[in-house]
Amino acid sequence: MTDHCKDCPPKPALRARPLLSSIQARELADLFKVLANDTRLRLLHAIAIEQEIRVSDLAQAVGMKAQAVSNQLQRLLDVGILASRREGNSIYYRIHDPCVVNLLDQGWCLMEDARQSPARVA
Repeated sequence: MTDHCKDCPPKPALRARPLLSSIQARELADLFKVLANDTRLRLLHAIAIEQEIRVSDLAQAVGMKAQAVSNQLQRLLDVGILASRREGNSIYYRIHDPCVVNLLDQGWCLMEDARQSPARVA
């Protein structure tokens, strides 16, 4: 077992898991497709910074219309990345799975490392 991030429940190490089935690979690809969107990544980062935020505040933070933000948030809700709660007329969004923040952090690290290292030829 290994801890993938400090807030995630323990899971088997990647090398200890059986090879992904075709169905599991498709599900993982679908999840990465939802994440592979620059707008949704910016929204996730803004939510990670604030921890919980209303659509109107999120829209202002990223310079988008609230309806456009809501549409993107729905995609993230649909795959279980986000959770929401209502307080009066406001809906507050937060990252549901703490592993998502770790994934964003690792992705950012990979991006920065790739910029700094020369292209490798095998």
